[in-house]
Amino acid sequence: MIASCAAKPRKEDSFAISLAPLSVEKAYQLASDPANGAVVVMSGTVRNQTGGTAVVALEYQAYEPMALRVFYQIAEEIRQKWTDVNRVVIHHRIGRLQIGEISVLVAVGCPHRLEAFEACRYAIDTLKHQAPIWKKEYWQDGSSSWVSIGACEAKGC
Repeated sequence: MIASCAAKPRKEDSFAISLAPLSVEKAYQLASDPANGAVVVMSGTVRNQTGGTAVVALEYQAYEPMALRVFYQIAEEIRQKWTDVNRVVIHHRIGRLQIGEISVLVAVGCPHRLEAFEACRYAIDTLKHQAPIWKKEYWQDGSSSWVSIGACEAKGC
């Protein structure tokens, strides 16, 4: 649970909300550190269906200043739970995305794999429930609908 919005980013971390395509390789490099024994990267991509309904594209919007503060707070909470974490990377795309494009990247660098996996999962799960990010699903039948990514996660879409 996000306790406050007073968290500040650390220079070794990377947070971004971008119209430009996201890069798995860049996220990995940003999470890499000589002290790491593990870098775990989670890539969320646009899939071609939601609950059996054909999707043709997604559009993401974010309240960027608040979303970035949520990202900073997630990194702070990660370091409270997993004190060995060296690097946290959270990048989210906005704008219209096609099937197969990357919408979100989370990467965590840590000396040990278990903590890296757990921290990465915590980051994406918390982001989905806390960040002010919305997506509009465009369906094959021509209709569309906006949903919060947190609400969407709860419905399994």
